[in-house]
Amino acid sequence: MSHSVEGHVPSGVDARSSKSESAAKPNDRKSCNERGEKVRAILKARLGEDIYSSWFNALEFESFDGRLVIATVPVKFLKSWIQSHYADDLLECCAAEFEGAERIDIVVRQPGMSKPAGQASQTAGQPNTAAAVEVPSSEQRRPLSRPGPAFLVGRTHASGFEGSPLDPRYTFDTFVVGPANRMAHAAATQVAETVLADDRAFNPLYLHSNVGLGKTHLQHAIAWEVKRQSKAQVLYLTAERFRYQFVEAIKSQDALAFKDKFRLIDILLIDDLEFMRGEKTEQEFEHIVNSLLDGGKQVVVASARPPAQLDGLNDRMRSRLQRGLVTEISSLDPALRLKILEKRAQEKRATDPSFEIPSAVVELLADKLTESGRELEGAINRLYLTWQLMHAPVTLDIAETIIRDLVQGIEPRRIKIEDILRIVSRHYAVSKQDILSQRRHRSVVRPRQIGMYLAKHLTSRSLPEIGRRFGDRDHTTVLHAIRKIDKEVGENPRLKDEIEELKRQLHR
Repeated sequence: MSHSVEGHVPSGVDARSSKSESAAKPNDRKSCNERGEKVRAILKARLGEDIYSSWFNALEFESFDGRLVIATVPVKFLKSWIQSHYADDLLECCAAEFEGAERIDIVVRQPGMSKPAGQASQTAGQPNTAAAVEVPSSEQRRPLSRPGPAFLVGRTHASGFEGSPLDPRYTFDTFVVGPANRMAHAAATQVAETVLADDRAFNPLYLHSNVGLGKTHLQHAIAWEVKRQSKAQVLYLTAERFRYQFVEAIKSQDALAFKDKFRLIDILLIDDLEFMRGEKTEQEFEHIVNSLLDGGKQVVVASARPPAQLDGLNDRMRSRLQRGLVTEISSLDPALRLKILEKRAQEKRATDPSFEIPSAVVELLADKLTESGRELEGAINRLYLTWQLMHAPVTLDIAETIIRDLVQGIEPRRIKIEDILRIVSRHYAVSKQDILSQRRHRSVVRPRQIGMYLAKHLTSRSLPEIGRRFGDRDHTTVLHAIRKIDKEVGENPRLKDEIEELKRQLHR
């Protein structure tokens, strides 16, 4: 689904001249490319080399029907950024070449779409950041990390059973410990170390928490550690897989053999116990757990709820599960969220040492993403992949755009020019009236230019609108200020930190 960049439709649109209609007819790819090249040149002159190279080098023009211009970009992030920050600029520049253009749709190119003829050489020799995502050579392309099901390559095998997938990333080394999970982690490590010992302190071990807080990670870590350090027979099963295998055994009239196979297992790990549905399945699970515990074998169970709150368990089974250690993994506190984010970023840097996330971005993620560790890991993965595609530094603005859809209600507060004037005047100890005045003293000009720069990057206002809001200035004055601050931010680390601090204040 595409999003539209709407412009102000002038009066008399329906009575468009015949000249306008005829200009719209040549909708072949070559004609669209030629006009698109002119639009790109106008954008570069209007916005400056740096902004153009960062955000528009990968923009392509696909079609024009007389009113609607279709433009494409390679990734969703570019689409969102251009729509949020440069919609007015793009529409105005397009209207200069696509006569009669009233609207632009920006869509994400599908993999394999060919690059328009004549555009391949357009970026040749230019230092750019966004164009590299179009058709990078194998030498230019960073190896893309694609975490997800492709990593789920490990399985446990015991007594003829094939266990559920184990994620090789989920080890004790990658588990981040804090107050919320310290007891669960300590118990899990002890279980892994004493699985074949005569005396086990925690049997069964029962872990419970909300989704995404580390239950599965600890179960996988136990399985990997047991497999690494001993020849113990370890089987990890989700409740769904246990049920499936039991039903298959009943269908094949092999239920007794199914039950007997568990006698040879040294440690059974059952995940998502709340999904153990079906009266016969629950009875069989109870029988197997009792047999294992009576035989001195280790059992580890994980669930979203404690034993007392699981409806499918009878009182005898609840009592048996509570006999060992029942421990809850609590919600992640801010300090632990920061540690998790830093750990995941460090893991990415192990793949590519040039990947960096500013501390302000890490703090933003820790503040906004409060639900689970998976959510935090997902945010780092998105930042890393976008950084690989964009070849641009990770900033607060990029981070907000990327994580916006991870959590309901994370939509950033809409920044107003009035907010910018207030924060800038307070930060530089200059009055709002001075910023809006015609004064040319450096103590006033500098905050004014920074305010215009922030207005362009943090609001959807056009250059003329920003000029009007900053004391009825011409849009060329605004453009000069933006280019000046853009250039200095790249050369002056102190100014860059100052700008980031102002952004943090505006987002509070």
